[in-house]
Amino acid sequence: MRDNQTHSPSTPRGQNITHSREPVRALLLGSHQRSHGHAQLEWEMEELEELSRTCGYSPIAHETITLQAPHAATLFGKGTIERIGDRIVQDQIETVIVNDALLPRQQRNLEEAWHVTVLDRTEVILEIFAHRATTAEGRIQVEMAQLEHMLPRLAGGWTHLERQRGGVGLRGGPGEQQIEVDRRLVRTRLKKLKKQLEALTRQRSVRRAARTSVPLATCALVGYTNAGKSTLLNALTNAAVFADDQLFATLDPTSRMMQFASGRRVIVTDTVGFIQNLPTELVEAFASTLEEVSAASLHCIVLDGSHPDVLSQLATVEATLDDMLCTQPRILLVNKCDLLDPNARGHLLATLGAQVKYPLIPTSAANGDGLREVKKAIDREAGTLVPETPANRPYQGQEQS
Repeated sequence: MRDNQTHSPSTPRGQNITHSREPVRALLLGSHQRSHGHAQLEWEMEELEELSRTCGYSPIAHETITLQAPHAATLFGKGTIERIGDRIVQDQIETVIVNDALLPRQQRNLEEAWHVTVLDRTEVILEIFAHRATTAEGRIQVEMAQLEHMLPRLAGGWTHLERQRGGVGLRGGPGEQQIEVDRRLVRTRLKKLKKQLEALTRQRSVRRAARTSVPLATCALVGYTNAGKSTLLNALTNAAVFADDQLFATLDPTSRMMQFASGRRVIVTDTVGFIQNLPTELVEAFASTLEEVSAASLHCIVLDGSHPDVLSQLATVEATLDDMLCTQPRILLVNKCDLLDPNARGHLLATLGAQVKYPLIPTSAANGDGLREVKKAIDREAGTLVPETPANRPYQGQEQS
């Protein structure tokens, strides 16, 4: 095992080991209370494994632990901590990744008990976002989220100084002073980033106002991460947006103009993917980006039809949209249907059709199945949402290129 590390406020926890030459050996832990069962947890653990691999960790194994009740100081009970500690030594584990959101005190206590870095699900997602953000706005939003998450955890990095407490003529020990210096630096940095983000948000608002001055309908592609939104945007608009088979391949919204066979024009926007238990810090930091979702005239919910827990993914997307108070019309696009056999595909579509109360279209961005129907549906909805003018339908009857 390696010694417990302290973490500088300028470097978010975990980020220093994300892309080392040799993947960091990680043990994944999840917990559930006895009365709640573990079916949902198993799916979350599989997702956590994919998240950790995306970060560059090498998950050696994952383990689910049944709790009578979460322990306030360590989450897990004493016996479990000792057993996991033995496994960490035996399997030469370097990092433990916990599916639960850990309190700062719980995280510090687990690191002291196991002498390895302990991360929770929130930190893993923040780390992915940190490496995927490309625009100035995206980088600012991610840094703000990391700093907000790190602020209550600063004390853990200076425990070695706290022992010097009680110097002559000092109100507090040197350790306490260093903590306060760090907190002041973080808060100052947050204020600066907030001002920068506000300026970028104003610029985005001006651009959006310029777009809305012309009565064009807007359609946001929303959905779970890695459902194929970017690939669909490319297929629908002949764009060349980066798309890959990985979680959160794109973070920043990308808009493209579509012109339909009717001559109507609609702005289609690819948005950041949702995920189960999306960290609160990210939801708050990405508020300006998520405005693109809130401001859209229409939502196309994109699902990965080949995913074994597609129904849970749909529930997560719908709950996120509801939390954002989005009441726009919706179209459900069940993507990657080419990966299903006919029986499985028919069963899935029947199940989803009985559950949702808006149009459903099976699609495949890879081979083009259903794209014509998607275009017709967006065109039809746009016609009911925005009055027709020469600006949004200038070429009557012209085929889309």
